[in-house]
Amino acid sequence: MKSNLVKINPADNVAVAVSDIKKGYTEGDIIALDDIPFAHKILLEDLKAGDNVIKYGYPIGHVTCDVKKGSYIHSHNLHTNLSDKLEYTFSGNNAYSPVKSDKTFNGYLRSDGRVGIRNEIWIIPTVGCVNKTAIELERRFSNIGDGCDGVFAYAHQFGCSQLGDDQDNTRKILASLVQHPNAGGVLVVSLGCENTNLETFKKYLGNVDESRVKFMVCQDVEDEIEHGSRLIEEIYNTIKNDRRQPVGLDKLVVGYKCGGSDAFSGITANALCGVVNERLTSCGATTILTEVPEMFGAEQILMERSENINVFQKQVEMINGFKEYFFSHGVACYENPSPGNHDGGITTLEEKSLGCVQKGGKSVVTDVLAYGETATHNGLNLLTGPGNDIVSVTNLVCAGAQIILFTTGRGTSLGAAVPTVKISSNTALYNRKANWIDFNAGDILNGADVNALADDLLELIIETANGKKTKNEINNYRDISIFKDGVIM
Repeated sequence: MKSNLVKINPADNVAVAVSDIKKGYTEGDIIALDDIPFAHKILLEDLKAGDNVIKYGYPIGHVTCDVKKGSYIHSHNLHTNLSDKLEYTFSGNNAYSPVKSDKTFNGYLRSDGRVGIRNEIWIIPTVGCVNKTAIELERRFSNIGDGCDGVFAYAHQFGCSQLGDDQDNTRKILASLVQHPNAGGVLVVSLGCENTNLETFKKYLGNVDESRVKFMVCQDVEDEIEHGSRLIEEIYNTIKNDRRQPVGLDKLVVGYKCGGSDAFSGITANALCGVVNERLTSCGATTILTEVPEMFGAEQILMERSENINVFQKQVEMINGFKEYFFSHGVACYENPSPGNHDGGITTLEEKSLGCVQKGGKSVVTDVLAYGETATHNGLNLLTGPGNDIVSVTNLVCAGAQIILFTTGRGTSLGAAVPTVKISSNTALYNRKANWIDFNAGDILNGADVNALADDLLELIIETANGKKTKNEINNYRDISIFKDGVIM
């Protein structure tokens, strides 16, 4: 008989139901004392109040009362162990020694040495006041012509009436979008009177190729649509002759994100990404893991893989600094998971985090990035930022990711400004939302070989880098959002 219970780690005292289980269901020496919904947890041994529940081999919280073997474990009887900032101990260096791979992809080599996997024209507003101008320009050039993969406007709500670090973060993010290698050319659209005006914004950009990056101040031109159209045509005439060329996988930058997670995300989709991440970093690719609140409770696993003491200290500062961000707003650092996560079987933040960090596999952590900072180290990078899906994917793009692997158990249509490969944690989602999902990791629950699936996913990554469109590109689901942490004047 097929097993309906999955025990992830030999040390675990809970298993996950791979189908709805009715009270009285028997498997081995387990008798279900309650109905157990699909993807939720059943207890494998008696526990006393205060005892830890173990999943992935680590505590995900403690039971709040005595609980019998076979019981349903969820928010009614399980509570987080998380609390305030912690002290951590460095456990030693970890060598990172990538080996060049024979595998290549065909990308666009940019003048700064980075490589794009698309040759697009991006329209970047410096302020939300000109969003509609940018969107209208995108509409006008929906079929621009050969040699350009499309014209896309990235509207946002900021760029004015901000102060301090909050304003600085907006400018850094917008500058990183302008400089992204997937953009063969960029039109920067300014209103003219905003805080992030062109004179100020250009200081964040540094030197740019003015045949590829054009600027327009709407208050200074008679007709911003006609003027902007002429500038886009000039950019197109520059980039249309760009050609792909073979480059090594060490030029690949891959971001990882999970959203709408369920209890299978850490078992299938995230774990599969972890295997692929190990393969990518082993040949010198740059990978980026973010969502700091979804490291809480699992951060020591990542810290133990620090390349050196400097990377370890940066991890400690990132974790405790982000907890301080919560505390400064009078919010507990463990007020997560979301209602959708709860419905999908995830009870505590530790449980979510332990599943989330599976995306990093066992790769050595080579650097820790501040919000808005671009990755410069090969290997696995940790990126400071929140878990919010749109903010996170934007953060990954601005850190240099040319492509994002986005795992999901509940499903989401969200797409980033770069190709966003959606990976389902279960086959039911893959079948139900074929217009959203690019790859199914749910086959792992049916006994599929993880390494064979990793081969297939790596091949899809290379095909996508070579130009194959992801579902978010086909649907034109592309969004950005900037992290807001400050007053509005």
